[in-house]
Amino acid sequence: MQSNLVMFPLPEAKKKSTQIKEETNINYERAEQQFIKLLTTENLDKKLDAEPALKDEFEHTLCVAIRDAYQNGVGDDASHRFLQRILYRINRLNLFWYDDLSHYVNERSPYLHQVRDQIETAWQAWELAQIDVEALQQLDVQQALIERCAGDLDPSLSAESRYIREEMSEAGYRHLLAIGSFDGLVEGSRLSRILGGAANEVQCTLVRVLLEEYGNGRFSRKHSTFFAQMLDEFGMNTEPEGYFDLVPWEVLACANHNFLLTECKRHFLRYSGGLTYFEVAGPAAYRNYLAAAQRLGLSNAAMGYWELHIREDERHGRWMLDDVALPLAQKYPDDAWQLVLGYDQEKLTGDRAAVAVVRSIRAAEQATLSNS
Repeated sequence: MQSNLVMFPLPEAKKKSTQIKEETNINYERAEQQFIKLLTTENLDKKLDAEPALKDEFEHTLCVAIRDAYQNGVGDDASHRFLQRILYRINRLNLFWYDDLSHYVNERSPYLHQVRDQIETAWQAWELAQIDVEALQQLDVQQALIERCAGDLDPSLSAESRYIREEMSEAGYRHLLAIGSFDGLVEGSRLSRILGGAANEVQCTLVRVLLEEYGNGRFSRKHSTFFAQMLDEFGMNTEPEGYFDLVPWEVLACANHNFLLTECKRHFLRYSGGLTYFEVAGPAAYRNYLAAAQRLGLSNAAMGYWELHIREDERHGRWMLDDVALPLAQKYPDDAWQLVLGYDQEKLTGDRAAVAVVRSIRAAEQATLSNS
């Protein structure tokens, strides 16, 4: 017999109550641990086909995090952090870490690619919504790049830069090194992903940048070696990703953004614009760190990386503008605006990360004072 019951939608207040009740069980740390286990599961995709429940909690948590971070305006740190950590754990498989070969058993897993795409699709839409893309498409690209580079060579000091220069303690400096080691110990790695292909002047310039980052093939001169020396001066961990749990999500987002752009050749112009900003603006940031180290009376070994970068990145910035960005703008006139998009996005994500790093330094300094 057909039921006479009519299903009415829940009142909005009831919906919210039910939703809150469901999400009290969300545990980002537990879901991340479940995902880490999936990463190293032999025959992952076959096992998930046979036992879909293995991923149920992780996928539920993933959906909640995506909604909270990018879709409903909540944007809490916990959801952003979870998503960027998951995305990074997938992306890092594109690099070789000289570790146990079994760690790469799922590097081409369709399931992992699906998770990556699910996060990236929502995240990139959220990132792009913060930029007026239509306005960029109307620019004189070459003039826009020249003006941006001129302004970012020697910018006025932000509140974060002034804090680092004038107030940061030695404990704060060590915390800065810990977070900085996340990128500093594998520097240039993502750049290597775009160097293959047809030979031309742009490609050769990018190779020159990479070679200098890698000490022209001499490990003792590789930039990451200088960063490790700074860590070693304080008796800190010199293993790559040794301080991964300290890294704010905003810093992880910078890394993940660059993974995306270097893995997708369609985004080559965006990456080149972003790298132009990174190399042009780098010396100004490194001068802040150097000034802090000098004020604290630290040894040359504790600041050598900054001095090296100030010298080399000033040169790299000129190369990137004159020999990469401007020639690409001429070669791809219809798509050249993507160079400016990449430049502006790199600046936006970098500024956001800088604020997060100083916030983390302040918290670490406060914790040190409380424990002393």
